[in-house]
Amino acid sequence: MEIHLPSVPMLKILSYLDAYNLLQAAQVNKNWNALASSDVLWRKLCQRRWHYCDMVTLQLQGKETWKQFFIYRIWQEHAKTRAKPEDFTYKEIPLECGFYGYACYISGHGLTRNGQGRSIVCMVSSKNTISTWDIHKSVITWVSPVQPASINLLTTLPDMHIAVTVDIQSTIKLWDCHNREALATNNLESPCKSLKAVISKDGPIVLVGDTLGNLYIFRIPDLHLISTVNVFPYGFDEIDCSPQKKWVLFSKNYPHILPKVFYMSSLLRTSEFSAPVSTVLEFSLCQGAFWTPRREDRITLMSRSGFPQITKFETFDMKLEGIGNKVAVQGKLIASFFLPYYEESPNWIGVSDKDVIVCSTHFFLLLFTINGLHLQTFQYCPETIVRLCVDPVHVIVTCNNGSLDVYAWEERSLLLRKCYRLQNKRPLPLYGFINNLLCDDVSIVQLMRDGHGPYSLIAYSLNICS
Repeated sequence: MEIHLPSVPMLKILSYLDAYNLLQAAQVNKNWNALASSDVLWRKLCQRRWHYCDMVTLQLQGKETWKQFFIYRIWQEHAKTRAKPEDFTYKEIPLECGFYGYACYISGHGLTRNGQGRSIVCMVSSKNTISTWDIHKSVITWVSPVQPASINLLTTLPDMHIAVTVDIQSTIKLWDCHNREALATNNLESPCKSLKAVISKDGPIVLVGDTLGNLYIFRIPDLHLISTVNVFPYGFDEIDCSPQKKWVLFSKNYPHILPKVFYMSSLLRTSEFSAPVSTVLEFSLCQGAFWTPRREDRITLMSRSGFPQITKFETFDMKLEGIGNKVAVQGKLIASFFLPYYEESPNWIGVSDKDVIVCSTHFFLLLFTINGLHLQTFQYCPETIVRLCVDPVHVIVTCNNGSLDVYAWEERSLLLRKCYRLQNKRPLPLYGFINNLLCDDVSIVQLMRDGHGPYSLIAYSLNICS
């Protein structure tokens, strides 16, 4: 005889399970299946993993329940991991119309059950234009009019199919990459040094930093100025937003300039805060920063100093505190270690959602816990590593010959496993370099230059469901 526990306590118990165990519980009987398929449980799992999930997300994916959405997104995430080299189509477009300095995805990406997908890349040209290339159709789909000044910065919002550019005259323009004319235009008084477009809880925004260390925040789509704040006495090198855009870090590789973390809402809701809320992290010579995926408040920083160079990693947890009628931010140091000596210092850094740091020297791909416990080493000599791309599912390494190694984070361990290698059909010459490495669910893209010659956009598009 089956014993049925009350639904409310059962849902409470099931809320402590992960997706795998929830699916196991659903097989017990019809009653457990109904409870374990509850939208309340699966929406929490979706929000815990992807943060941005809401009813619009569900409708855009054409799913009726959060359980369907979760299973679909997990399948989608791991499609590239399960693939084989022969499941990719190699595509190349020679960029003969001038110097291309930047490439960013402009499309929302996704892989469907029938293997269809779409990735569109936006690029900057020395002809003072931006253009878009549909990877799967291998065609240029849009080119902007020639601009009066050279474009020196580009950022995109793929979910909105929007690009933002800044030229050498500090003119900011917003494009939908369909119309010939820009949707909106604004100007800075000082030269622009950094640019970032994000979708915050208060809507889509553009963050712009100038050479004087000022931060400007503009609203999308009209580029209305929301707020301005002086961050540093000099221009900052990096703008790094946390996964849900609760925090934004500004850093500069300079001995006496320490990184600052701002509470994003205090920058956007100026009527609610008398001044921006921020804190300084005691960490000099910051060379890299990476927010922990699927965790909103944790960031890992990397520095290099001395001769021979010593590499240091520190991990901080950000915390918002109420002090009287005011709000304050604290950055608590939770882990720190020095990298053991290697012939070359790390150039690239990433972090998994299990707090594993992955970094690359020229000859090694290295894994450590945030406390410095060495986990794994992948050796690349005589090849050298020139680019590293890290996301919650994959780690992608580009070698000096243009080939790509695809790794996947293990689901139930801290380690990486190597999946396959994608070989470039036109090897990178001795003095060539990779200017960009991009990755989404259905493609991997490299912007490659042959020494002082022209650029080529190399793409591997996934075309078979595995």
